[in-house]
Amino acid sequence: MERCEGCGFAYDLELAPVAGDQILALASQISTMVGKRDVAVVTKRPNVQTWSMLEYACHVRDVLLVQRERVLMALRVEEPNVETMGRDERVDADGYNEQRPVDVCRQLNDAALLFSGVLSRLDHESWERTLIYNYPQPSPRSLKWVAVHTLHELTHHLADVQRST
Repeated sequence: MERCEGCGFAYDLELAPVAGDQILALASQISTMVGKRDVAVVTKRPNVQTWSMLEYACHVRDVLLVQRERVLMALRVEEPNVETMGRDERVDADGYNEQRPVDVCRQLNDAALLFSGVLSRLDHESWERTLIYNYPQPSPRSLKWVAVHTLHELTHHLADVQRST
């Protein structure tokens, strides 16, 4: 079983059918943590290499939106090749740390609703559809894996946000 070296998350594909509900809960936790703090606190980077709480929230929002589009593409195209999302480039290009925390929190919860809504409509056959995922290296991945990987992203980055408090 695949496991994240950084946080220990185990990629149990049996979690795929419940990933949407768990993602909604994790997104809510992140948005609550960011939303209840002062702007100066949520935009402060612990060090140059580590994102701020707000930057993590923006990243998670964008992960959910990108993953939703990837799932939808895999449902209409036979084994599409998906490009990396350019996570590091987005931080500056989209001005993550300059966005209003209240807007980011709302958008994060909305993105979780959109992504979980798509997952909730997948049938047995759809869960098995694959795409070529290009990070860290090109590999065919099922939509089950995409759901569980997205759950991992939120789990991992919730811990990042908690460390920033």
